[in-house]
Amino acid sequence: MKRIKTQDITLCAVFAALSAIGAFIKIPIPICPFTLQLTFTTLAGLLLGKKLGALSVAVYVFIGLLGIPVFTEGGGIYYVLKPTFGYLLGFIIGTYVTGAIAWGAEEPSYLRILLASVAGVVIDYIFGMVYMYLICNYVLDSALGFRKAIMTCFVLLIPKDIVLAAITSLIAKRLIPIFRRRRDAA
Repeated sequence: MKRIKTQDITLCAVFAALSAIGAFIKIPIPICPFTLQLTFTTLAGLLLGKKLGALSVAVYVFIGLLGIPVFTEGGGIYYVLKPTFGYLLGFIIGTYVTGAIAWGAEEPSYLRILLASVAGVVIDYIFGMVYMYLICNYVLDSALGFRKAIMTCFVLLIPKDIVLAAITSLIAKRLIPIFRRRRDAA
């Protein structure tokens, strides 16, 4: 089993902190607030790879569930009952997939990085939308139709995250070679 190096732990902590900061850069809109969390979790997958990227996001989610108010609306174990918790779970899986696709090539093209970013965004939205639908309808007894869930949790919000994924991919295209050299030198 490969051991995690101190430098990797530090980078995971930095991206966990960036994810928390992204939660507080928000524009409140009904049902799903606009934040920059997804931008930072995508960047974690692109720059750290699938395992370390997903680990950094899992650390962020774990810290929030412990009660430290790093999520958009606070923190604590009760957060699993919030309709938006599915997006947090989606961050972990989406980051893993993003890292797997981006790091699947030795020197990924911008198109590959963009596709990796979009794949992570779509996965996050699927997790978030399905979780919100289930929690609202079966736990909170707050009826949310499937069509409304698709419109409010996917169709209306995904365009801005696709634009952010394109910008994030541009940044990552420049930084991936630096992170790869760091990895190879270690």
